[in-house]
Amino acid sequence: MVHLFRPKLFSVLKQDYSNQKFTSDLFAGIIVGIVALPLAIAFAVASGVSPEKGLITAIIAGLVISLLGGSRVQIGGPTGAFIVIVFGILQTHGFNGLLISTMLAGIILILFGLLKLGSLLKFIPHPLVVGFTSGIALVIFSTQIKDALGLEIDQLPSEFIPKWSTYFQSLGSLNSWAAGITVVTILITVLFKKVTTKIPGSFVAIILLTGFVQLFDIPVTTIETVFGSIPNNIHLAFPSFELSQLSSYLAPALTIALLGGIESLLSAVVADGMIGGNHRSNTELIAQGIANVVTPLFGGIPATGAIARTATNVKNGGRTPVAGIVHALTLLLIMLFVGKWAKLIPMSCLAGILIVVAYNMSEWRSFVSILKGSGFDILVLLVTFFLTVLVDLTYAIQVGVVLSSLLFMKRMADSGKNATMDVDSDVLENYSDLPEGVGIYEISGPFFFASAKQYCSTLKSIGSRSSVLIIRMRHVPFIDATGIHNLKTVIRELKHVNTTVILSGVQPDVLKELDKHEVSDLLGKEVILSSFEQAIAKVREL
Repeated sequence: MVHLFRPKLFSVLKQDYSNQKFTSDLFAGIIVGIVALPLAIAFAVASGVSPEKGLITAIIAGLVISLLGGSRVQIGGPTGAFIVIVFGILQTHGFNGLLISTMLAGIILILFGLLKLGSLLKFIPHPLVVGFTSGIALVIFSTQIKDALGLEIDQLPSEFIPKWSTYFQSLGSLNSWAAGITVVTILITVLFKKVTTKIPGSFVAIILLTGFVQLFDIPVTTIETVFGSIPNNIHLAFPSFELSQLSSYLAPALTIALLGGIESLLSAVVADGMIGGNHRSNTELIAQGIANVVTPLFGGIPATGAIARTATNVKNGGRTPVAGIVHALTLLLIMLFVGKWAKLIPMSCLAGILIVVAYNMSEWRSFVSILKGSGFDILVLLVTFFLTVLVDLTYAIQVGVVLSSLLFMKRMADSGKNATMDVDSDVLENYSDLPEGVGIYEISGPFFFASAKQYCSTLKSIGSRSSVLIIRMRHVPFIDATGIHNLKTVIRELKHVNTTVILSGVQPDVLKELDKHEVSDLLGKEVILSSFEQAIAKVREL
């Protein structure tokens, strides 16, 4: 447990943590806190919960992740990726169900870390990640059209196509003031970085446009008209649930855990590249899990590592988890003393910020790049994308993972088929004086359930025409239970026709499996040899 959970904060404080480092972390944390303010509110509103839920999440989860995480510079909080999930869970299970699902997801993330699955989550295929990320971006964009244009819609459908149909039918109620505020927000958010990178454009847009709306009494909806006042306090509250209903929350909890785990580790990897560090993936997962167990107790929503805020932290000089702690405390002070004015923010201003977030999430360049690649990658990308947009993110991830696994296995099987049909002609030339009736077959790649049938079919075909069959296994990194079963069947069948089987170049891990499953006893250890030269010598001896 000690080796699995080693928060970076404690490691950093044991080293030479100087006043200069603290000053850098302090200013970086304050800047990131200001950056996080509009995003936390916008993500909460877009998810269908009240604005303070986003602030609470950024404060509590951000603090826990920085205190206990495995990255030096990771900034935690609500992210755009969770908008679709949170909105869907609210529609199905209500806010209480969302809290329970989030806490369950936290427990799952802790288990991921304890089971050392941190490194495995990094192997989620890139086309799958781009597929659901781009799908989420499109869904986020589509949810903001009502507020962006100030459309008067009483009941907005949750499904993608009916939603857009409703938008087109409601264009007659377009509010030009709201549309103008949205456009100006987007321009300020995007262009203000040319003035300075120290202050986020989204924060400037909120200050200017909120002041403009209040000063000139512009007729647009605000946070107050939709949600009422924003509380400036945080209190503890336990969600209620019955044990019999627990199973209904497992699917959304697993989706939150998978997406949260993937995004947090991706963010940590990006941060490592920026600071030349190495994060502790299992520690990071455990910290993310604890954050998602604790945050709902205060009314918060799912949280994970935020790539954009983490990058902002690094660019502004943050180098230790202290910056993340300062970011959380900055948000707490803003909520306590300035939050009461946040209710005046126009909804169209938040919509503009989220449209920029959706664009940045879309990864359209990666999307186009994958479309130029292999058919397998294109299939995973498009299936995940369209399921995310048209059906549900939960199904998109599940189907995407299964499809990626199946395609991987097919690739491995095809690779094995193509690589192993060819008998090593150079070897045959070097050993042209071998007795007649010696067959040589090389297995290249994992001997597992996807390729075992193909390998064994070919082995039987060659072995039945040979008195001795040498199976070269130098390029077999592992063999699974299906491979073992099929190999034993082939050996028995070849023994029945008096063909001697010799294994050469067997790697230590594979040999352990052969011994464990009694393949060595079936063959005889004298014909399981470490090199091909020994196998040739054995043939001559026979």
